[in-house]
Amino acid sequence: MEKNKTAPEKRRDGYLTVGIAGGSGSGKTTLTNGLAARFHEKAALLRHDDYYKAHDDLTPEERAALNYDCPEAFDTDLLIEHIKTLRSGKPVESPIYDFTVHNRTDKTRTVNPAPVILVEGILIFADRELADLLDLKIFVETDPDVRLVRRIMRDVKRRERTLESVVEQYLSTVKPMYETYVEPSKKLADIIVPEGARNPAAFEMLADRIDKHIWRSGRFFETHAHGASKNNPIK
Repeated sequence: MEKNKTAPEKRRDGYLTVGIAGGSGSGKTTLTNGLAARFHEKAALLRHDDYYKAHDDLTPEERAALNYDCPEAFDTDLLIEHIKTLRSGKPVESPIYDFTVHNRTDKTRTVNPAPVILVEGILIFADRELADLLDLKIFVETDPDVRLVRRIMRDVKRRERTLESVVEQYLSTVKPMYETYVEPSKKLADIIVPEGARNPAAFEMLADRIDKHIWRSGRFFETHAHGASKNNPIK
């Protein structure tokens, strides 16, 4: 695991926003889910995939033909707004995306503010405004052949795709967009993790870093709550 020489920006609002990026099939979702499970209500989770733009005006065939691996495919402005809202101590309604129909559903998921905000996605470092909101940027790096095999298994089993369609999409958009956007964004990472949650030493190091922040944030909110009560006494 490598560390970027540039230290993550320190914010004094009691929140730690952790960005976890990497190519499709890299293991970033496994790592993110592991951290979310470890910290439960102490961690809020936002997935960039849920912020794919809605395309109700297109047919299923037209939606299937879109490029979903470029920055323009996402409503990143809404994700940025939601991160800022969580950091202000308010809940958000995250959209929910359905990969089987290539479109957003009409449902949302309530995400409550928490000391740690986990943000996961392939292109979260490619947008500079979004990247600047991330206090700790983690890039999960995995061999391309392994990523392709994982993507095929996932899309065929869980997203009801055919093998032919998965391979065609990989060659036409996933691979070239990785080389254009995802790989170059790795230079912004503070930490590079080989194999994601399959790397137990790296996972425990990240969990320890987050655990220390949660302890410090508890003292931060306690101190500021005490200060607010002194400045605004009950009459």
